[in-house]
Amino acid sequence: MAKKASAELAFEVGQSVVYPAHGVGKITSVEKQTVAGMDLEVYVVSFDQDKMILRVPTNRAEASGMRALAGSKLVDDALKTLGGRARIKRTMWSRRAQEYEAKINSGDLISIAEVVRDLHRGEDQPEQSYSERQLYESALDRMARELAAVENIDKGDAMEKLAKSLAKKKVAA
Repeated sequence: MAKKASAELAFEVGQSVVYPAHGVGKITSVEKQTVAGMDLEVYVVSFDQDKMILRVPTNRAEASGMRALAGSKLVDDALKTLGGRARIKRTMWSRRAQEYEAKINSGDLISIAEVVRDLHRGEDQPEQSYSERQLYESALDRMARELAAVENIDKGDAMEKLAKSLAKKKVAA
């Protein structure tokens, strides 16, 4: 019976996944747990970078936004997005910051790339505020971790690849 149920699961043990609020994690197991008198089957997702374990009910995983790693086409599109022209709205920073935070937590690689692109500062540009820098680094880190997992490279190499894509933007602008 347990094997049959496992065959229907959307994700497999050992698979790397993206959880919107936490980034890239790895499914370490599928467990049965009793919560409030109900039996639940949950994915146990480990996020090494945050030293965190998350349990996501298998029947709610996709609804929660958990997804498989991006394919190479989506990664290429995200890298192209980095090279595009920054689109900064003329609204108050607090409103833009909320929008950037929502994009980062959406887990969508293209949205995260837009945040990186919009908040990136070249050598010749003015210094960022503390909150801008925090959002930029958060988005860059999320993107680098997914790129590293997709391409099976370490995070440092992924950061270099992102820096090259951002450097192209500087030339194009």
